[in-house]
Amino acid sequence: MSANCTAGPNLFATGTGRVGYAFGALGHTLAYLKGGVAWQYNQGNVLNNNEYNGLQPQENTHLDYGQVGGVIGLGVEQALTPAWSVKVEYDYLHFGGPSVATPSTVQFPPFAILPANMTSLSSNYHIGKMGLKYHFGADPWAAQWSDAPLYAKAPAGAPPIAYKAGWSFEGGSRLWLSRGRFQWDASAIPDEIATGDPNILISRLTYHGLDGLSGELFGRLDSPWGVFLKSNVGIGRFDKGKLNDEDWGIHRRLSYSNTISGQANGRFTYYTADVGYDFSRGANYKVGGFIGWTYYAQNSDTMGCMQIANPMSPCTASADQIVGSQDTHWNAPRVGLSAETMLTERWRLSTDVAYLPWTDFAGRDHHLLRPTTTFADQRGKGGGGVQVEGVLSYFITNNLSIGVGGRYWAMWTQKDSETICTGCYPGTTATEFSKFSMERWDTFFQASYKVN
Repeated sequence: MSANCTAGPNLFATGTGRVGYAFGALGHTLAYLKGGVAWQYNQGNVLNNNEYNGLQPQENTHLDYGQVGGVIGLGVEQALTPAWSVKVEYDYLHFGGPSVATPSTVQFPPFAILPANMTSLSSNYHIGKMGLKYHFGADPWAAQWSDAPLYAKAPAGAPPIAYKAGWSFEGGSRLWLSRGRFQWDASAIPDEIATGDPNILISRLTYHGLDGLSGELFGRLDSPWGVFLKSNVGIGRFDKGKLNDEDWGIHRRLSYSNTISGQANGRFTYYTADVGYDFSRGANYKVGGFIGWTYYAQNSDTMGCMQIANPMSPCTASADQIVGSQDTHWNAPRVGLSAETMLTERWRLSTDVAYLPWTDFAGRDHHLLRPTTTFADQRGKGGGGVQVEGVLSYFITNNLSIGVGGRYWAMWTQKDSETICTGCYPGTTATEFSKFSMERWDTFFQASYKVN
């Protein structure tokens, strides 16, 4: 058997210092490294997964602790006025943790009660920040500097390409080299286990290593009044990846099963569409907020099947045999910030940070290896998500640019979402608690053309 560990920080505190280099014609752009100490307050639970269809009590260990760790990071800060600046930053935090007792569990075969044990905890966090800073001692209403640069003396040079008032449009294409992941946690079935506890797992399907390649088109239209529209749309494929299908205590003759399969014929499509307003704009920067919508869909076939945990639950199929498939569709509103700054005459840094306040998920899982074909309809609402990207571009001419960037997308549902499984149990249609989550991230390359 195994346990499902959930933990999360309730509070962070950091103390850091930074060193950097100011550049640009007036030294108003600062690239920096930072480091220091961090502290977190963490709470969580270690809860046994389903044991023999609920015949065993589901033991739980609660953890509650504070821990000191370390933080390192890097970022870019752009001065807007003598008093105000914006920054984009990435931080990595690492914490050790105390030793905690894990609950006793049941295994089979052979049948045995595994006693409570001790385990050590550690946690790592990757945090992206986008901030607006006020410099104390400066006039908050001043819009112009003296001749001295803000951060350091810098040699005179050609000014950056200006953001001009009026209409402008920039459009182009991207090649996204990405890795994906999809996870489906199925919890206790209310009809079978009286508690119907969504925290007790009976099954987990993890699709991972979904390395794909997609092409997309993107564009942004800016108006003289600061209102802007932006969007992207893409389509991609993948033929790599694995599926781990884990089950806990579903069959009373075994406690744990884990099969592994390959992934093939994968496809994914996506788009975002936003409308926003630049609330701050200068000759070499603009910062705005936006609201919009995002859609992501993915499907793939599951190939082959091999048991890797329990010999009493064999699963054998050749690597080229299709044994199942999974379709997923995600819709969500987005709200966020968009910022651009000309670092030098030719180099530009752009970033988007979006929060998804809730998600709407629909999927279908097919099992083709069973005596009769079964399928599960998946529905989920609530939850949330994040979508973050940044790109560094170089203007070959005043209009044509090329760039490289990074992107991270994640969406999830609440853990009391539902799966309606038709034929999973002979002659029945079962409803079970479920939680769904997806991720796709990595590097993209782009080329764009801008007209004013």
